Amino acid sequence: MPASTLPDIEALDISGKAVRLADHAGHVLLIVNTASACGFTPQFAGLEQLWATYRDRGLVVLGFPSNEFGGQDPGSNDQIASFCQKNYGVSFPMMAKIEVNGAGAHPLYAWLKEQAPGLLGSKGIKWNFTKFLVGRDGRVLKRYAPQDAPAKLAADIEAAL
Repeated sequence: MPASTLPDIEALDISGKAVRLADHAGHVLLIVNTASACGFTPQFAGLEQLWATYRDRGLVVLGFPSNEFGGQDPGSNDQIASFCQKNYGVSFPMMAKIEVNGAGAHPLYAWLKEQAPGLLGSKGIKWNFTKFLVGRDGRVLKRYAPQDAPAKLAADIEAAL
């Protein structure tokens, strides 16, 4: 049974450096599985805007590329980082490519899905740009669908900050 608060899980950032997610304790986290060639890819701009607006108040946006849905992020971590920066000016932390479903799912996503099931209690991630808001106390506050534009999350982020 996964912990009820953000566990001490490690992930690799996009350059390959290990990051302990528990090091973000005390911050509000917006965790998003991303893709570079998806219809929702323009959401990178909105995520960057949330990061720019709220990072000084304690928001950390974490992007986790995944190639699971339609093969829409086939590039290397270096290619993904370059694409995100060049096309959307992404400066928020991007992590190394992971799997979000199945036996190979990253432990963070196993925990997130357990804490905040989707519509009708489904646990699987259905598509790119599913978003999870984690409060300063390390508890998942809300899960958002891929079509939920980042700007629509602002009120919930404000409340969490």
